[in-house]
This record gives sequence, structure tokens and C-alpha cells, in this order.
Amino acid sequence: MKALLIVDVQNDFCPGGALPVPEGDAVVPVINRLMDSFPLVLASKDWHPRSTVHFQKWPPHCIQGTQGAEFHPQLRTDKIHHVLLKGTSDRDDGYSAFEATNISLADFLREHGVTELYITGLATDYCVRATTLDALREGFRTYVVTDAVRAVNVQPGDGERALQEMKQAGAVLITSADILASAQEPVSP
Repeated sequence: MKALLIVDVQNDFCPGGALPVPEGDAVVPVINRLMDSFPLVLASKDWHPRSTVHFQKWPPHCIQGTQGAEFHPQLRTDKIHHVLLKGTSDRDDGYSAFEATNISLADFLREHGVTELYITGLATDYCVRATTLDALREGFRTYVVTDAVRAVNVQPGDGERALQEMKQAGAVLITSADILASAQEPVSP
């Protein structure tokens, strides 16, 4: 079985947010189109306490219970089966969705027979990268949907370098068009 994982498509990572990813909101319509092609859709949220070591590296963002921590208002949340909360401790960063504290993502995926994980969201060079590398370490066939991710690019080219690192680690880089086209193919008898 395959699952779609939406990483951190939250207000604070979109234009106007506390830590905006350039064109972060551009992933929303792509992800919305993909949701119907997957029997299982999961989404992670940065869910930081007000005081965390994470804010020594980054401006405060996605603070628990704030509007900035909510999903982008145009993201179709009706199709999301489970929300994974990460970065909930004052002592860690919580970049990977596999670090969620309210559910063990790896165990959940295995219990539901998931073997293929398609990753979308923000940001390519941080949370998407960490989640993808953890998915590979956990043994899942892992795809990164390249038109459904965006990078922070603290240094120019960070996003592209992250994509190449994920590919070298074993992830398959794929586009939403490829996924939607394969969903339309007739099933062989």
C-alpha cells in the first residue's frame, strides 16, 4: 500500500508567516490534487513549545496552539487521516516526521501495510530531507514529489543539494503529473 505524507504545510512556513519558505504556498494546490490518489494521507506539524532550543537557530515559529502552527487554510484537511506532531520538546528540533511524539510513524505505517511513502511539503532542505532520509532508513520505498516541495535555501542551492542527497540515499524523485498519470492507467486483469 502507498501513503502520502504532507510535511509541515503550516501558516508560519508560507508567505506572511514567521519563517516563510519562498513560494511555500505553491505546494498547496499540487498536494490537494494528489490526495485522492492515495488510500492513506498523513500530515506532520511543527508543534513547538514557546521556549525551545530550536529557536536559537530559527525565529520562533509554529508555536503550539497558535494560528502560525495551523495548516495553510487552503490545504484540504478533510482527506488527512492522522496528524503527526513533532518538535514538541524544548530540547530538540524535531525536523523529521518520524520524530513525532503523538504516534510512532514507522510503526503506524507498518501496521497499515504501507510499503511506499510519497513525501510532499516544506521545507525541502530541512524537514522534507530529514523525513525522507528517516523513511529510507526505516526501509520504506520513498518518493519525493519534486513539484510539491519548496526549499528555504539559506545558502543558494540548498534545496537542489538536498534533493540530490535524498536521491543518492535511494529516494525516487517524481512529479505530481507522473503520479496522477499512473493513477489513471487501467488495471491489468
